[in-house]
Amino acid sequence: MVQTGERLASTASERYLLIYMVAVLVIITALVVVFFVVFLKRKNKLLEDRIKQQQAFESEIARAQTETQEQTLKNIGWELHDNVGQLLSFASMQLSILKMQVDADVRDKFKDTTAAISESLSEVRALSKTLNNEVVLNIGFEKSISNELNRLNKLKFASAELKVIGDKIEFEDRKHEIIIFRILQEFLSNTVKYSQAENLNVILEYTDKNLKITAKDDGVGFNMDTAEKGSGLINMRSRANLIGAAFSLESQPEHGVTLILDYPLL
Repeated sequence: MVQTGERLASTASERYLLIYMVAVLVIITALVVVFFVVFLKRKNKLLEDRIKQQQAFESEIARAQTETQEQTLKNIGWELHDNVGQLLSFASMQLSILKMQVDADVRDKFKDTTAAISESLSEVRALSKTLNNEVVLNIGFEKSISNELNRLNKLKFASAELKVIGDKIEFEDRKHEIIIFRILQEFLSNTVKYSQAENLNVILEYTDKNLKITAKDDGVGFNMDTAEKGSGLINMRSRANLIGAAFSLESQPEHGVTLILDYPLL
């Protein structure tokens, strides 16, 4: 009986010991899991903070670059309007005086030169307006685009048209008007320089929450996979990121280039 009691006591002790060891193991495992979860959360939080800091830093750099570029463009606009414009006006005036001092049969030879100077003066004044953000804001976003297309229409294209769809919605941040206009201006500049296009179309489509802008030319296009990503494309994309707009550029050889910009108005 005594031995039987000792065996039972031993069995109970072993059972309690086993339960204790299992409980300790479970607690240790739980602590390890909790520690691991906390570690992952802190790691993810640090990564998220680092990404946010990097994004904030890049946004600040892009904003500073944009402000610097805008000030530079404004200064160039002033120089064109005040200095180059005055020189052209003076040249036109001197040419008119000179024309009055020559024989009638020679005056006709001045016509082309006079017309060229007058056209250059008009072009300089129109260009100076598009480079000054205050002028762009004053005359309005759509009117600025229309003026730019009209200017290019005289210089380069068979047709350059603006189409507006939907009811216009005002921008909450008017600085974004300037940024979007500069994106379009960069696209138009590249079209003039590289596309060999004859026709250009810009569509502004207003919806309840978004403004979708589509600009398309019918030029030679290019291969998106092999084309070198120049500063123009980088500037357009960084400006779009700065205002939270979705940006895409599509092109194929002999099928022109299409810019699509989706800007959230609300």
